[in-house]
Amino acid sequence: MEIVHLILGKANPNRMNGVNKVVNQLASRQANAGKKVSVWGITHDLNPNYDERTFETKLFQASKNPFLLDRSLKNELQKLNEDAVIHLHGGWIPIYSTLGAFLKKNEIPFVLTPHGAYNTIAMQRSRIVKKVYFQLFEKSLLKDARKVHSLGESEIFGLNKIFPNTKTVRLPYGFESQEIAEQLGSDTKEFIIGFVGRLDVYTKGLDILISAFEHFQKKQNNTKLWIVGDGEGRKTMERLIAGKGLQKNVTLWGGKFGAEKDELMKQMTVFAHPSRNEGLPVAVLEAAEMGVPSIVTKATNVSRFVHKYDAGIEIENESVSDLSNAINILFNKWRNDELTLIRENARTMVAEVFNWETIIDRFDKLYES
Repeated sequence: MEIVHLILGKANPNRMNGVNKVVNQLASRQANAGKKVSVWGITHDLNPNYDERTFETKLFQASKNPFLLDRSLKNELQKLNEDAVIHLHGGWIPIYSTLGAFLKKNEIPFVLTPHGAYNTIAMQRSRIVKKVYFQLFEKSLLKDARKVHSLGESEIFGLNKIFPNTKTVRLPYGFESQEIAEQLGSDTKEFIIGFVGRLDVYTKGLDILISAFEHFQKKQNNTKLWIVGDGEGRKTMERLIAGKGLQKNVTLWGGKFGAEKDELMKQMTVFAHPSRNEGLPVAVLEAAEMGVPSIVTKATNVSRFVHKYDAGIEIENESVSDLSNAINILFNKWRNDELTLIRENARTMVAEVFNWETIIDRFDKLYES
């Protein structure tokens, strides 16, 4: 069987886009397991500006017309062997509508991982536009897909509301261990709440985080909030922080990668990810492997594991009070030197639930007819 991951972008892990990271890890693990795998990226920039990798990468020119397929991409698809399966990543992507129709016409099977795109809360954003788009384009894509790969319950629930089906397969991604030092969590004397990710204020729930931190600060005014990442929401974040008078306690670090990002994360006492919509937040797993407890919403698709392993606190979606209370609970545990077990649990969770060694072969069943 030949596996072709097809994405927007280049599967470059040194980007804030979590899809790039997980596709890179999945393709790398499949290649290391001896599977025939490649990544095909549709991009405006054909420069291969990524590190050496164990799988083949092909880049195709993106058009100004979001529905238009590059001719060279069509040609490459038609050259594939009969045992090839295309794995599409993302939802509500116009070119996938054209691509799905092309694959069906040429009898090339494909599976789809929407990466949180059909989560109920995600569906509320541009709701009318999505309803129309769904009937015209997305519905056909889902009908023609061999399987729809879900990363968690929130996505299955959201998808079944718009597209009742029996082709959904729930399967988490694994996590690429960073082989970090054995030190568990932060050993600083400061209580630091951290977030790492793209500055999409609504999707990532950063407005909720700022409001919850404001409430928490009224009781514990010498604590810190570190936000690592960049994006179009930076100016909005600056306004939110200034409007609540939190400039002295909130730091916007901007985009950080590699060792620089890891060093910041290791200093965090608690990791907060109050997202309204997610596929699988890699940053939460990175923090957990470092022994940093997390506060996560149910929409993240990792909350049930965080709860099961007592690796942090699971909260309801879009709840400032829940987040503020959770921060306060972990603050009291930190102040009383009671976080050690939770830190150990976080690392155990990553090792047992998100271990690529035990997950990788399960993807073969996703590709089978």
